Amino acid sequence: MNHPTTPTTPTTPAAPQPQGSESPVSLTASVLRRPRPVAALVLAVLLAALGTGCSGTPASAARDAGQEVTLAASDHLGGAPVYLAQERGLWAADGVRATVTTLPTGRDALNAVLGGQAQLGVVGDLPAVTAALGGRDLRIVADLSRFSDWRLLTRTDRGITGFAALRGRKVGVPQGTNVEYALSRMLGAAALTASDVTVVNLAPNQVPAALARGDIDAGVTFPSFYDAARTALGARYAELPFGGYTARTLLVAGPKASDASTSAALRTLVRAQRELAADPAGARRAVLAQSKGALQPGYAEAFQPRYGYGATLSAELLTQLTQEAAWAKAGQGLPGPADRAALARRLHTAPLRAVDPAAVTAG
Repeated sequence: MNHPTTPTTPTTPAAPQPQGSESPVSLTASVLRRPRPVAALVLAVLLAALGTGCSGTPASAARDAGQEVTLAASDHLGGAPVYLAQERGLWAADGVRATVTTLPTGRDALNAVLGGQAQLGVVGDLPAVTAALGGRDLRIVADLSRFSDWRLLTRTDRGITGFAALRGRKVGVPQGTNVEYALSRMLGAAALTASDVTVVNLAPNQVPAALARGDIDAGVTFPSFYDAARTALGARYAELPFGGYTARTLLVAGPKASDASTSAALRTLVRAQRELAADPAGARRAVLAQSKGALQPGYAEAFQPRYGYGATLSAELLTQLTQEAAWAKAGQGLPGPADRAALARRLHTAPLRAVDPAAVTAG
């Protein structure tokens, strides 16, 4: 999901701290005079020490040393491993020189990738699908997180107590994001389509104010604005929960991303995901710190536990992308093929397979 955030200046992680001062190990004459099998065993041990232990640097850091990664992100909670890696210096610890830029929406992050300003992007599933249908040079390299706790926001004086009551109403939504697809699923649950309502294209942060003014009857926006709508409407606030759509936060690679830099980024993100699972409260603090005030503690406390994290490329992801592609093609007339085989070709499995083979189950 692409929660809007305040744009930040690209940041460069701190340089890695020295992790050891051991001197290189040399073979002595006594070792070389040993019987050949013993000498071979000692030589193997010493070479392993030279490869991984002399500088105290993890093997991944040695492998990824010198890799430069530019990443455009948008969703602080969906992309929490990215921000955890920033806050805790995991990029530098793994020998990766990463520059992470936070942009207001996933559409902005996607445009940065397609325009060559970033190698990798953290985007929602729908923007990635529409880019693929538009024939853009884009590869999906990981599904970073999943979220399905959506709400239709409305007012008590509009009498919208079910999705069927949306017929003929004005509904505000940021078009072109996965929030628009969430609305389509809500309508579909009541056998409605977008033609049965008046869709008003609003920026995500405009939905609460438009509801408060009465410009729209209902709205769908990012969860980071649910509290703003509740505050703006007060006693008039009402919502309908919806779990019929799982939004996925994807890591995508553009034309300037190599497999080496992508694998280096994924290796650090997988490490960050392990730390997130081991210390959820600490991870929330790290994400809040990196958001620089764009997220409120109460929101992060309430919603981050509702995300499922773990870098994967699954058959379930491919099924969902195929469904979204059919919807987007029908509604927007995009030229690219929307069949499962065409979407499967957009999954670039090599970088994640190199980091975590078990995480790749898509055929």
